[in-house]
Amino acid sequence: MTDILKTHTELQAIAKANKQNYSSALPFPHIVFTDFFNPRMLDKVVEEFPDLSKTNAIKYDNANEKKLAGKGEYLLGDVTKTLVHFLNSQPFLEFLQELTGIKETLLPDPYLIGGGLHEIKAGGLLKVHADFNKHTLMHLDRRLNVLVYLNKDWEESYGGHFELWDAEMKAAVVKILPLFNTMAIFSTTDFSYHGHPDPLSCPADKSRKSLALYYYTNGRPESEIAGNAHGTLFKARVNNVADIVAIAPSNEKGKLLDRIIRNITPPLLMKLFAKKEKREL
Repeated sequence: MTDILKTHTELQAIAKANKQNYSSALPFPHIVFTDFFNPRMLDKVVEEFPDLSKTNAIKYDNANEKKLAGKGEYLLGDVTKTLVHFLNSQPFLEFLQELTGIKETLLPDPYLIGGGLHEIKAGGLLKVHADFNKHTLMHLDRRLNVLVYLNKDWEESYGGHFELWDAEMKAAVVKILPLFNTMAIFSTTDFSYHGHPDPLSCPADKSRKSLALYYYTNGRPESEIAGNAHGTLFKARVNNVADIVAIAPSNEKGKLLDRIIRNITPPLLMKLFAKKEKREL
């Protein structure tokens, strides 16, 4: 297995060499690795990746999200499951702990709530947002995301960049093309705005595939949160009237839409959005 997945010694060396880059990165702590995994393993993960539109995957189709997400481990092939278990293992957790400098003990999510297989097809998107901040089953604080991209022969013109936005929502400070064997790691707070906000323009026979892992702690610095437990916090880009600002359903309350923020979106557009949502429901 050591020729496919990195050893604890290798992981610690990488973490120590990159921890300063991680903590000083803008607009918030993050890092991007290329060719981190053995490509032979990722080739098999790609082969195992199902067409999520033909499964019982979660299907998001609204103004802020047009994407597909697997449920837990149930759609994972054998090699993909091996990779996920490695990413949830002690050596990888200790790698993340050293890399990020998070003081509280990191814990994996074996349930893959919100994580696992993700797929976005042509025309799909995920507007800029900050993530839900509490695990629905374990009630732990969400601290880190790890995203592994699985897209071969992906052209710049297809779009699908993973974007990290400044706190004022004026510009994407970082744009990451979702190329095969690219791994993005970033800290999740109530102010770490990120997403894939513009519709994907890839050919119909392609899709944007990724594997998402989330990590938690019991407690966190108060400076990272703005309030209580919440669902996904969507945020409008400055001067972009196409963005609808909303708070996604709270994981704990299970509401369809908690509230619409009206101080940015023009009233007429809000009325049109409300009518559209009513029709889609």
